[in-house]
Amino acid sequence: MAEFTVMLGDITESKVDAIVNAANTTLLGGGGVDGAIHRAAGPELFAACVPLNGCATGEAKITPGFKLPATWVIHTPGPVWHGGQQGEADLLANCYRNSLRLAESHDCQTVDFPSISTGVYGYPLEEAAAVATQTIATELARSSNLTHVRLVAFDAETATAYRTAWATLAD
Repeated sequence: MAEFTVMLGDITESKVDAIVNAANTTLLGGGGVDGAIHRAAGPELFAACVPLNGCATGEAKITPGFKLPATWVIHTPGPVWHGGQQGEADLLANCYRNSLRLAESHDCQTVDFPSISTGVYGYPLEEAAAVATQTIATELARSSNLTHVRLVAFDAETATAYRTAWATLAD
């Protein structure tokens, strides 16, 4: 089975087949991870996103990585947290599931994720980590192509939350 690891780092420096962008629904750049990825990839990324006509929450679309070390960027808009009673967990799971399946369809073996929806979208970190790790574990068990999926955490608190959630799955 493929490996899953959590690391501290900057996802724009990931040398993998695909990185996942916690995008907004326009796909045209924004703050946080989205803005950092757009800045690092260069203006070609914006130009490649324009004809995609946005992306629904939980869905995923792919572009080349341009100036990034990653070959591909998979864009997935995560849900905004509204208290957890508006399908947020299903939408968040769809972000991870659809991103990994899109990566597989493009022959990707290595994929790096940020923590989707836990920044300005307000998704509670521990809950998001539980949804993400469960979904990733399910997809890795199903996949014959993926070899390594990583969660690239921007800070130690995020890394700890994902490591704890992953360890809970093994219990």
